Amino acid sequence: MLLYAVRRILAIIPTLLLVSAISFVIIQMQPGSFMDRYLEDPRMSPETVERINAQLGLDKSPAEQYVRWLGGIITRGDLGYSFYSNRPVVRVVGEAFGWTVLLGVITLLFTWIVAIPLGIITALRRNGITDFLASFIGYIGLATPDFLLALLLVALVLQSGGTQVGGLFSPQFIAAPWSFAKVLDFLGHIWIPVLAVGTAGVATIMRQMRANLLDVLNADYVRTARGKGLHERKVINRHAVRNAINPLVSMAGLSLPEIINGTMIVSIVLSLPTLGPALYDSLLAKDQYVAMTVLLLASLLLMIGNLLADLSLAALDPRVRYE
Repeated sequence: MLLYAVRRILAIIPTLLLVSAISFVIIQMQPGSFMDRYLEDPRMSPETVERINAQLGLDKSPAEQYVRWLGGIITRGDLGYSFYSNRPVVRVVGEAFGWTVLLGVITLLFTWIVAIPLGIITALRRNGITDFLASFIGYIGLATPDFLLALLLVALVLQSGGTQVGGLFSPQFIAAPWSFAKVLDFLGHIWIPVLAVGTAGVATIMRQMRANLLDVLNADYVRTARGKGLHERKVINRHAVRNAINPLVSMAGLSLPEIINGTMIVSIVLSLPTLGPALYDSLLAKDQYVAMTVLLLASLLLMIGNLLADLSLAALDPRVRYE
């Protein structure tokens, strides 16, 4: 198991190199450059534009720009400089990364805590009123875009007299130190993006858990457990659910990056300080180093999530072993 984990961790390095190269090529294929805004400004002389271009290193060839950026990461841990924000990339991305991961983890927990019990209940009460209602709500959740659901929730809060919409804090708490009141204000804001982003995930995982459990309930070992006289609750919890949930564990590694990438429009709509708006702004402004760093982080989260999911699956299922 340890050797397997080490091999997977070492494989992350060449994968990130490949992702960075592909990301850089795709970003370079965009028409125009960051300097276009200066060229269109009549107040900027051509000499000034050339000087800024040289300061930013954009006068170099694309290959040299990539090699210099990659060398800075390897030798100094320097992710480059943000042209648009006029700050180091590590500060621009670092401010949004923590909130992005926090929002993603909370949404992931909400999704699984709600979806797994619903999947179990709908499987045990197949074709009943509970199954019908849960499936109907699930289809509505899949069909409704997350940003539209976020707007509907905002409208509902405003119509009911609430004010905790947009952002993660009210204006008076943004720069305030952490306190019990600030935590309550944070909880009053965070439920809207969590519900908007997590609803589709709840519907998906619920349906998959239901299908897996229905297959397991017809398995021989479940019938054998019932034939031995075990209580129905023990049969369901120890045998059926434990085996039905194993295929979903592998999905957990994909869930967090998908949630982070899927919150881009919701984050823009709700003015959330996450990586989604940062990536969107960097692509519009052709701020290449910020965009590449965000894409690398998303790839890194995907690989780490897959590794943790594989290790968790091996811990839950003794039949799974990695040599």
